[in-house]
Amino acid sequence: MNYFHYVENELWCEEVPVTNIAEEVGTPFYLYSHRTLDRHFNVFDEAFADVPHIICFSSKANSNIAILRVIIKKGGGMDIVSGGELYRALLAGVDPKKVVYSGVGKREDEIRFAIENEILMFNVESSQELEIINFCAGKMNKRARISLRVNPDVDSKTHSYISTGLKENKFGINIHNAFDEYHQAKKLEHIDIIGIDCHIGSQITKVSPFLDALGRLTNLINLLREDDIDIQYLDLGGGLGITYDEENPPHPTEYAEAIISRAKGINCTFIFEPGRVIMGNAGILVSRVLYTKSNADKNFIIVDAGMNDLIRPSLYNSYHQIQAVIQKERGLFSADVVGPICESGDFLAKNRVVPRFERGDLLAVMSAGAYSFSMSSNYNSRPRVAEVLVKDDQYYVIKRRETYEDIVRGEDIPGFLQE
Repeated sequence: MNYFHYVENELWCEEVPVTNIAEEVGTPFYLYSHRTLDRHFNVFDEAFADVPHIICFSSKANSNIAILRVIIKKGGGMDIVSGGELYRALLAGVDPKKVVYSGVGKREDEIRFAIENEILMFNVESSQELEIINFCAGKMNKRARISLRVNPDVDSKTHSYISTGLKENKFGINIHNAFDEYHQAKKLEHIDIIGIDCHIGSQITKVSPFLDALGRLTNLINLLREDDIDIQYLDLGGGLGITYDEENPPHPTEYAEAIISRAKGINCTFIFEPGRVIMGNAGILVSRVLYTKSNADKNFIIVDAGMNDLIRPSLYNSYHQIQAVIQKERGLFSADVVGPICESGDFLAKNRVVPRFERGDLLAVMSAGAYSFSMSSNYNSRPRVAEVLVKDDQYYVIKRRETYEDIVRGEDIPGFLQE
């Protein structure tokens, strides 16, 4: 359930008309519903109430510190993939003992930063990474807690760019090598083995791939325990999908029931890393129509949001529903909704039946709360847009719109070019 709804043909977010925000903040902007985010977290968390667990929000989905703070205040932790995401999470007030650090390319300075802040564990993705974590911990006279990210070779049936659990993917350690890798880890002087981790992909719309992965990990846990390697945490990652178009993903309660049933007797604290399922439908992108035009039989709606603001359609050919902020009798037609970027790949929708928008109309790109602003850029020297959070009948600018000065900050012309 989300709290974007129409009141007398006008789109509102909770108790605030979207047009009011557009007039005061300008367009484009990302708009998030606190009530939706709160509800989505509660539903996921409560689904696992019968087992020990930690919900570590996938901060790459939306890393605004205000959004992270909402999750943290509800008792959630963070799944991070960079030193910058750890910095954001700490700034938002996260308990470091609820932070897990994933990702294949952790730098030494990032590893030291995480050890210094005593995060719960590193999800280790290679033998060399494990050696570097041990080296860094030794230099700091500390111990580092780790799990190995095991690649279970499970097909998640999702887009190839966001599939992470197959043997040809760059992520994790092959499940057939994992037992030996754990034994190598056991020999390292500054390493504490506390968990096992896997993550098979994103926007997954069936339970079966999760259960396949869980079955393979359960067998490995039993083998490790027989060999005196105690696994306390089982991190099943994230990846549960949402409805963008006609998808029918399992509800979190269905997902939880299946996981809990399959994992009976495993005696671990579960870690989950939801991102999209919590945040995806809690946000929209609001944009204004700049121009409309037709080329032969092709219709174009040109808006002020581009692929630098929302790259998912260009990158994944992903679908986002497009709605009028003000509904009125205007008829429908087939058109491409495109942005101002100088790329033919700059589109929000192609060959889509949409209302006959006119110059100045506001439109809402739905299901844009996850992997949207966090993937935005300054391509074409476009300032990144504002982010706004609504709670009840109030709205808050949680990231101001960048200025031209912001996008050149840090750049410098060397002296020899100033002559």
